[in-house]
Amino acid sequence: MTDALEALADYCGIAGEYHDIWGGHHPTSAEARRALLAAMHLPADADPAALMERLDADDWRRALPPVCVARAGEPIRLALVLPAADCARPWRWTVLREDGARASAPCVPAALPRLGERELDGVALARHELELPAIEQTGYHRLLLEDGRDAFSMPLIVVPSRCHQPEAIRDGGRIWGPTVQLYGLRSARNWGIGDFGDLARLVEFTAAAGGDIVGVNPLHALFPDNPAHISPYSPSQRGFFNVLYLDVEALPEFAACEAARHRVASAEFSARLEALRAAPLVDYPGVAKAKFEILELLFAHFQRNPGPRNAAFAAWRDAQGKELERLARHEALQAHFRSQDANAWGWPAWPAEYRDPESAAVQAFVAAHPDAIAWHAWLQWLADEQLAAVAARARERGLAVGLYQDLAVGANPGGAETWNWQEVFATGNGGAHAGAPPDPLNLMGQDWGLPPFVPERLRAAAYRPFIDILRANMKHAGALRIDHVMGLMRVFWVPAGMHATEGAYVHYPFEDMLGIVALESQRNRCLVIGEDLGTVPEGFRPRLADCGVLSYHPLIFERYPDGNFRLPADVAPQALVAVSTHDLPTLRGYWRGQDLEVCTALNLFPNEDLRQHLFAERGWDRGRLLWALERENLLPEGAGKDPAAMPDITPETVLAVHAYLARTPSQIMMVQPEDMLGVLEQPNLPGTLEHQHPNWQRRLPVPVEDWGAHPRFAALAAALRREKRGRERER
Repeated sequence: MTDALEALADYCGIAGEYHDIWGGHHPTSAEARRALLAAMHLPADADPAALMERLDADDWRRALPPVCVARAGEPIRLALVLPAADCARPWRWTVLREDGARASAPCVPAALPRLGERELDGVALARHELELPAIEQTGYHRLLLEDGRDAFSMPLIVVPSRCHQPEAIRDGGRIWGPTVQLYGLRSARNWGIGDFGDLARLVEFTAAAGGDIVGVNPLHALFPDNPAHISPYSPSQRGFFNVLYLDVEALPEFAACEAARHRVASAEFSARLEALRAAPLVDYPGVAKAKFEILELLFAHFQRNPGPRNAAFAAWRDAQGKELERLARHEALQAHFRSQDANAWGWPAWPAEYRDPESAAVQAFVAAHPDAIAWHAWLQWLADEQLAAVAARARERGLAVGLYQDLAVGANPGGAETWNWQEVFATGNGGAHAGAPPDPLNLMGQDWGLPPFVPERLRAAAYRPFIDILRANMKHAGALRIDHVMGLMRVFWVPAGMHATEGAYVHYPFEDMLGIVALESQRNRCLVIGEDLGTVPEGFRPRLADCGVLSYHPLIFERYPDGNFRLPADVAPQALVAVSTHDLPTLRGYWRGQDLEVCTALNLFPNEDLRQHLFAERGWDRGRLLWALERENLLPEGAGKDPAAMPDITPETVLAVHAYLARTPSQIMMVQPEDMLGVLEQPNLPGTLEHQHPNWQRRLPVPVEDWGAHPRFAALAAALRREKRGRERER
């Protein structure tokens, strides 16, 4: 490996090595460095020294950085590059604040601290440090620099020091609520998949039970033309919604369209709906066929009968701007090409002239298919309306937080988000995917198949794609979970075609991105939870805590060094606690080792020694959990500490585990209905494919409208009220 290649990779943020969870050392190979540089849209065959020189020269050619992110109330320092001959002239900087206010002052660059100099294209350049006075007003401002002859500008983002936290969880306050996989909600009226109407009913149940927060899986837009693509963590566009969650019969257009009502009431359609409701798993293609059949009737009626809602849709569509139009165009194009070729999956498989969103071919398609574009935009409008109504109902019912949404770590390489921002994603020359280094359950590492942002290109875009995604997901949410929050600091990149163990960490402008999270959090009054499971950089969690981000603490991982479960009093206060997550076994599944049995049946263990070790460890964990309950005097009457006497976890023990969590000082406690209802299988089993395991398809056994009268939920609410009263007496 040449020193030039190593220096170039380091300049681009590619780490030279990583250590796995056992301390094993993995240096980044020259092959991996070249592949990752190519994924960053840099020439794959360029001489590293020449390319480094080019990048450095490009940096010197910019008078101002592409963006500056500064903390409110702190002086702002940034590099200014000008021809040396111009530095003695008087210049004036002006800060144009978002609210229209201005601050301005003269400066002479030559009198400022000098940071460096070089000659480029026959011109002597000088770099000086420009210091601006502190700005108290957070927001998206702009800096202008001009001298009457030349003018330069730069986005100036001023961010707060901390994220928003609602009053209910300050000063020792704690709240709780259910977290669900929305698709899995069963009800007497939905069409075989949980929908926004069911989510509204869940809000009512939560309010009546004394909860303050309702969590859901990512609601991101998937692929309407391919409803079999169902993973909420591999979306087409994270800034919009999965329209299969629409409550069709609640739409105003349904009430106004006799043809649609007649069709739904027909014997044939009613039988289809009953079959979808009765299915043990969500039949996504069947649900999509039924919903789109009726929605197409409603859209035709909507277009034929203009009125106030047409004007409302037009205004909303205009306000969404380019992001919505790109999504609608992508979905229309995808449907068009899939109708011609079933293998035309995603924009990289389209004819070359359609891969550029601004190409003449795309413009011609848009002009020729206005209704197809409007159809997809209209569906998003309906989804936005219904989710906004759920959020409003949560506020009316007094939920302190309301909806708790989930932001996926990335977007599908064939989706609308990467099509729109392909120059910002790692899609160059085959691309790279986000993933994870080896760990005990994934000895060969993980490749998630999702292209990450290229750090320098994200910064060159003034963080616009990142800001748009945060803003869209916080709009109707009182809390946002950021999946794999370590991605704010570094992401493990796996070059396309290479094994996950050959990947490398790529570093990101952490303070900039964390500051933008805080700014959008405050603006949207949205609490932030960081999913910080896995390999976490040193000092990362304390910095998140300083910024007001809650940590994520499943009980399964809350251990002392000796393996025993952490006592409630020792769990972090600034955290969200839960028994498990969608990627981990349910409480009953954990107790019975169902996840280990499935992995055995599917031959997912890399070796027999590891399989036997994990089975033995699980046996110890059952005993550890009973011992932990006994230490808190929570063992149910008649239960002992011998796990062999309890081959299946009892409902009373499930309640005791939740009471145990309720004693932690953590600000939020989430409850999975799978645990209360004794569900054995987990929503997702990582490492399995669609044909191996029914991930993202499982439905809850009890309809959501029956939860209020269900004895297990009533017992849970009573237990949590008792623990809350006990904590209040202690305070």
